[in-house]
Amino acid sequence: MKHIFKLTIAVISVCAAFTSCNNSGKSDKKSGALAGNVAEKVYVAPGEHDEFYAFISGGFSGQLSVYGLPSGRLFKVIPVFSQDAEKAYGYNEETKPMLNTSHGFVPWDDSHHPDISQSNGVIDGRWVFINGNNTPRIAKIDLSVFETTEIIEIPNSAGNHSSSFVTENTEYVVAGTRFSIPVPQRDMAIKDYKGNFKGALTFISVDPEHGHMDIKFQLIMPGFDYDLSHPGRGKSHGWFFFSTYNTEEASTLMEVNASQNDKDFIAAVNWKKIEDYVNNGGGTMMPANYTHNVYDDRTHAATSTMKKEVLTVNPLDVPGAVFLMPTPKSPHGCDVDPTGEYIVGSGKLSANLTVHSFTKMLNAIENEEFSGDAYGIPIINFESSLAGVVEQPGLGPLHTEFDDKGNAYTTFFISSEVVKWKVGTWEVVDRQPCYYSVGHLMIPGGNSQKPFGKYVVAMNKITKDRYLPTGPEVTQSAQLYDISGDKMELLLDFPTVGEPHYAAGCPADLIKPRSRKIFNLEDNAHPYAAKSEADTKVVRDGNIVHIYMTTIRSHFSPDNIEGIKVGDKVYFHITNLEQDYDVPHGASIIGANTSEILIMPGQTETFVWEPKQEGVWPFYCTDFCSALHQEMQGYVRVSAANANTPLKWSLGEDIE
Repeated sequence: MKHIFKLTIAVISVCAAFTSCNNSGKSDKKSGALAGNVAEKVYVAPGEHDEFYAFISGGFSGQLSVYGLPSGRLFKVIPVFSQDAEKAYGYNEETKPMLNTSHGFVPWDDSHHPDISQSNGVIDGRWVFINGNNTPRIAKIDLSVFETTEIIEIPNSAGNHSSSFVTENTEYVVAGTRFSIPVPQRDMAIKDYKGNFKGALTFISVDPEHGHMDIKFQLIMPGFDYDLSHPGRGKSHGWFFFSTYNTEEASTLMEVNASQNDKDFIAAVNWKKIEDYVNNGGGTMMPANYTHNVYDDRTHAATSTMKKEVLTVNPLDVPGAVFLMPTPKSPHGCDVDPTGEYIVGSGKLSANLTVHSFTKMLNAIENEEFSGDAYGIPIINFESSLAGVVEQPGLGPLHTEFDDKGNAYTTFFISSEVVKWKVGTWEVVDRQPCYYSVGHLMIPGGNSQKPFGKYVVAMNKITKDRYLPTGPEVTQSAQLYDISGDKMELLLDFPTVGEPHYAAGCPADLIKPRSRKIFNLEDNAHPYAAKSEADTKVVRDGNIVHIYMTTIRSHFSPDNIEGIKVGDKVYFHITNLEQDYDVPHGASIIGANTSEILIMPGQTETFVWEPKQEGVWPFYCTDFCSALHQEMQGYVRVSAANANTPLKWSLGEDIE
């Protein structure tokens, strides 16, 4: 215990030394982070496009942000797990179902790890998947429209952290639990954690054409914490690797009690073998409640379905499918190089980086070179799978990615740096400081067989003295390094939507040709769409009123409505008749207990208004759309609940 206490104090002291940065406002230009004229390397001239898209997770914002590289310009915030007033996501009637869960309507989450779909081991730019960490969910973003189109909840999980990484043909996206829990959930004493709590590793199948997701099976593992994961590729295709910590199965004072073991594990899962087992009738159906939410871009609306069971697999029922590789100590990252041969474990409390060999792992399995088992799962001898060690590269290793020249890049949280080392020789060849306390890093395509080894993006947790002060918290930050030469070069700091955890990068040329410019009006299958001004109308059904409205530069149709009464529930169904690129329209009205809605060309969206007062209430376009945007408005007359005011509407003439 004294040893652990001293270690904890040492780590805190080192961390404080690196993060207690100079706040005096002074700088020495000769010793600054940027040497030489690097501005031209990140400058993207007006009218020109960035070379890469970077999709950076929003962490506690629950969103996914889109930046250009090398400029660092923010292009879009894609709403995923959190309501977004700018786009009405989670506010309008069409997208509210996307945020349904078995716990009810949950309009927030903690988004951590995006990953881009792959074909033949190479990123293909079709979809981005990202995890909701708090209320376990996996979302899919369609990169033809940059919108969230599917969210599936993960049962038997808590802290959906080792997610959402895809296999090299996007056969599966995984969702690994961070916190082990009783499976199935039940009332039990927390002190009985050991041996009773379980960890679920969920394999979600992805339809190769449309991307539709479905839970194929859940592997019910020992009650460790599962931190990060990556798929095998190339020679190791068919396997998935998960880092674990808390193999002590502690449940209190975790910074001490979960740091006792000298080594934790990387769990190696042969998903191909389990897939065959399941396809031949294996596994056990378990009762479960979880939602599956799907957005349809023809109806421009989402539906939410509650699922009632999930297929579970006991690893002991599939011999040869799951093995444990000892890895020092409390590993965070679990990263696979482009060839699929090397698996890097980043032990946060280890002085070295441990690299496992897939080939040696298979040989050890074949020769039964085991040191024991954990709940019946074989533990491979440490030396039997060991490929090599990167000796004392830095303090607090977290995450590794790879370039296209045989190099690896690892972040070190405590020593605040990115370290470059050679795969195979394990020698450190370069290091560059970060500002400060770096977490993950990203090389476009660095999680695939084909990295685009030009840039690395480091995502930092602390930025004191780097930006203008904004109260007690300074903006979240990313830093861009040029890795095209022998030495890394820091090019740019840029603020990010907080808190960035991980990112995925893709050449812009993979995505731009697929980008949709409009929704074809003739394909609009929304049940309340008005595809021309002749289709507009107002319909009453008791105290429910449906307004079929259109918008086009620069008016609404109808623009005057009478006969609405206090106590009515009024649905504005607004169709944007534009068929021109980048001409959305917005709409809102005084007293609407929701956000504005933002309607893309050819799309229909709905907001609800429940008037509480008599009067004449204006509505207007909220998105500047033309020179006559200010004139784009209308009025709704609201009468008393018992009034006899007839229901009427008009465009361009007075209501008689």
